[in-house]
Amino acid sequence: MADAKVIPFDEDRPRRRGAVRKVRAVPAPVESADHPADPVDPADPVEPPAGSGPEPVPARSGDGWDRRIAGGLAFLRRRITGEYEVDDFGYDKELTDQVLMSLLRPLYDKYFRVEVKGIENIPKEGGALIVANHSGTLPLDGLMLQVAVHDRHPAERHLRLLAADLVFMLPVVNEVARKAGHTLACAEDAQRLLEAGELVGVMPEGFKGIGKPFGERYKLQRFGRGGFVSTALRAGTPIVPCSIVGAEEIYPMIGNAKTLARLLGLPYFPVTPTFPWLGPLGAVPLPTKWTIQFGEPIPTDGYAPEAAEDPMLMFNLTDQVREQIQHTLYKLLVQRRSVFF
Repeated sequence: MADAKVIPFDEDRPRRRGAVRKVRAVPAPVESADHPADPVDPADPVEPPAGSGPEPVPARSGDGWDRRIAGGLAFLRRRITGEYEVDDFGYDKELTDQVLMSLLRPLYDKYFRVEVKGIENIPKEGGALIVANHSGTLPLDGLMLQVAVHDRHPAERHLRLLAADLVFMLPVVNEVARKAGHTLACAEDAQRLLEAGELVGVMPEGFKGIGKPFGERYKLQRFGRGGFVSTALRAGTPIVPCSIVGAEEIYPMIGNAKTLARLLGLPYFPVTPTFPWLGPLGAVPLPTKWTIQFGEPIPTDGYAPEAAEDPMLMFNLTDQVREQIQHTLYKLLVQRRSVFF
């Protein structure tokens, strides 16, 4: 049954919010021998004097904190009792929204001051593959991209990033990455997510992009064999090129200790103006100003099913995506006033 609307009985018609009902002042009757005062009928309505009604109760300043504390306690209870859901890939939506995004948001809003352009090019629903450049020595660009999609898109969509094997080999990082929705960068997982209507993010440059020297900043590396294009073709989802400016300067990589990298099993060991000379303090990124721009989507649903096996088509589409990202990077670099402002 539909909710009933309550109509107050003391009003003949609805009032506008904030409107004040005007009451005409009636002079009090003057009693004399020739003109006695009229008796007061108890049934006649009596207008209360101005200001005699009940005072509005001001909202308590602690109400917001009360709700936050109650929500936090309810969140902890669900975590302890296991009353929360994860998908087949280990993605924990509630933990991502309540905790991980809250931790990344100050870095996104206050430190890097990320500006987002072209967010309307990301579909409101359904699968899509976002392809971005990769840089910065440490993969903070992927995390900022995830926050940008969630906080700036009208539908608050979640981006499922494809990560390298190394991410899932590191303790703690492995669990956090799974909870945040990241999954292994393989065609099978990517296709499953796209066919399920998810937004999938991929950075085809891989370690070649994130670990390139500072002198080669904003020069895109090779995009592999175009496996991401083949995945998008099989799923019939659009490809959205994405260009990120600002990440290249957070850790200016002026050297690479290759021997130490081999001993530690890392693809590279960065040497920057502050690291490792300043110790842990050298791991603090520089507060650069970021811009993330999403380009016009490239549709793939018009191709035949066997198109995913056509190497020439994959090469052409891969080159098209790469050129669009590179062109946008140059355009954004010309437009920015400073690295930090």
